[in-house]
Amino acid sequence: MKIADLGDVRLHYQIDGDPSGAPIVFANSLGTDLRLWDPILPHLPSGLKIIRFDKRGHGLSSCPPGPYSMGALVRDTERLLDLLEVKDAMFVGLSIGGMIAQGLAVKRLDLVRAMVLSNTAAKMGTKEMWEDRLNTVQANGIEALADPIMERWFGKDFRATAELELWRNMLVRQPAEGYAGCCAAIAGTDFYTPTSGLRLPTLGIAGSEDGASPPDLVRETVDLIHGSKFELIRRAGHLPCVEKPEEYAALLTTFLKETGHV
Repeated sequence: MKIADLGDVRLHYQIDGDPSGAPIVFANSLGTDLRLWDPILPHLPSGLKIIRFDKRGHGLSSCPPGPYSMGALVRDTERLLDLLEVKDAMFVGLSIGGMIAQGLAVKRLDLVRAMVLSNTAAKMGTKEMWEDRLNTVQANGIEALADPIMERWFGKDFRATAELELWRNMLVRQPAEGYAGCCAAIAGTDFYTPTSGLRLPTLGIAGSEDGASPPDLVRETVDLIHGSKFELIRRAGHLPCVEKPEEYAALLTTFLKETGHV
């Protein structure tokens, strides 16, 4: 575990795999930390430099006062990768992480040679919806939203297992200020126009039971990018890397090979 001091924020990050390997960067969803990707790591090919981090207000990163902007989240990621001297990475972003991926690719194509947009969109929900969620969290904490979030995150099969408690605990233990700050960032983001101008290898991944970013929404965004691919993981919700790690890792591995990353 390491901390990158970026001045106005300190980001917790972790590097696994081959330190001199081809870089693959993972950006996780709202309400999770970098452990989101633990289930898929054993199934990824060798020879990769695997970089994960907690965005501001999440996990072990610092939690500046909100609200946050998507521009700030993109800038945090840009500065972290510059600090780590990363170029030409495969960038895998899930949910808000996929929004960060889009913003980063538009801004710094030297950092991102290919991207995976997982369970995400160019625009997610409405501004009013996110402001309602932000206000609820600020007034009553994340616990007040935890049960409906679990229904969006996971399919019926997974919600019946004891493992659900691990992810529910991860959610409610995030800083409320950080969660609310990122809600504000999503509320203010519409990447349809900039994302439609991107030309880089892109894979979209959706879960058939995703209640937060339904498959049609993910496909609509991925289709903005010429030459992109789209894959659907069945019987999975918003976090298919948790529910179907082997299937998820297999899709990533195929894409890594197709783009010459391994």
